[in-house]
Amino acid sequence: MYTRYSERLLKELLQEFRILYLTGPRQAGKTTLARKIARDLGMQYISLDERTALYSAQTDPHGFIESFAKKSVVLDEFQYVPELIAAIKLHSDLLSPHERGRFFLTGSADIFSSAKTQEALPGHMARAELYPLSVTEKVGTGFNVIDCLLADNLSLPDQLPLFSREQLLQSLIDGGYPELQDKKPRSRQIWFQSYLQGRLFKDFETVYSAKGDYHTKLGALIPYLAGLSGNLLKYAGIANDLAQNDKVVKSYIEVLEWMFIVKRIYPYVKNRAKRQTIEMPKLHMVDSGLACHLLGINKKQQLLNSSFYGGLLESFVVMEIFKQMAWAQEPVQIYHFRDKRKNEVDIVLEQSDGRIIGIEVKASSTIREQDFKGLNKLSELVGEQFKYGIIFYTGARFLPFAGRERAYFAVPLSLFRL
Repeated sequence: MYTRYSERLLKELLQEFRILYLTGPRQAGKTTLARKIARDLGMQYISLDERTALYSAQTDPHGFIESFAKKSVVLDEFQYVPELIAAIKLHSDLLSPHERGRFFLTGSADIFSSAKTQEALPGHMARAELYPLSVTEKVGTGFNVIDCLLADNLSLPDQLPLFSREQLLQSLIDGGYPELQDKKPRSRQIWFQSYLQGRLFKDFETVYSAKGDYHTKLGALIPYLAGLSGNLLKYAGIANDLAQNDKVVKSYIEVLEWMFIVKRIYPYVKNRAKRQTIEMPKLHMVDSGLACHLLGINKKQQLLNSSFYGGLLESFVVMEIFKQMAWAQEPVQIYHFRDKRKNEVDIVLEQSDGRIIGIEVKASSTIREQDFKGLNKLSELVGEQFKYGIIFYTGARFLPFAGRERAYFAVPLSLFRL
């Protein structure tokens, strides 16, 4: 069993809020973590994936919630019974001000973003996300990349751990789902096939009232999106390529985001950058292993030679940052930047004080002057808010670069294995 570094934060949130909603992809480890927290804190655990509990909650939501009296409870797979929202809201409103940690809800679809559940729970609910394993959680070091990058002075250890090209490629192919980490290639493919069937036909129907032959449409759309990972998202272009309606394509992508299959990153459009920015989101697959499976990539050399490698590597770094946000000391916002002259920065991290860090991801072991083009443009547009620029690359050394009165650094991807 892997140590999940967000566990401490979740326990703290249960001490501060009446309701905690933990959401994230199916098979990311939510149930395992929820059971552990329930044992540690003496909470009752109920899975709404179990037929009897599901039927009770659906037929009598208020009675189901009232049956717990003053007990604290974990309700796993909460997305199956959105009818419980009103009952929990009513019960929560009646609690005394000092009562905390009464409901720990988990769900494999972010139903509080769904059009089905516009009625939100009260302001005393906290929301957290649990993604598949980060590289840090796999190796068990506890290091947090965000805390490192947000420090006043960026400094790295003299000796970074080995993260060879072969190890990096294998990390992308393996992905982060805990159950897959010790499976052989053939078993991994079978697992992904089963996973997709469950997500396509079961969970999709939970959060979207689809009509017609949506199975076929999704079956074509999801592999297409895997190939688009790390690129701008143009709904009309996708619809044209797949001979589908662009509004339907957009609505399906929204649902896939609620289900944590894909993630959309929106452009940085603040200050002077707003006038020159292309206001189009970027799309990233949440799990690189699933993306590789959808693209038929299961060998390291195959991935290295693939035209998708650069985009998948960018998505890998983006998602490592999202994963580590769960236990970082300071919150950050994540954007991307691209202007009308095609200057771009893969990741823009914005701190709470407005300062930003520009991050480029290169599938190369060498850095050239032209690699800083996008960072230079971004720094010009945001001025003093620009803290510094980073290029993550496959080389082995941490190196400083001078650039137009701004600090730039080449940072080995092995930082993620610290």
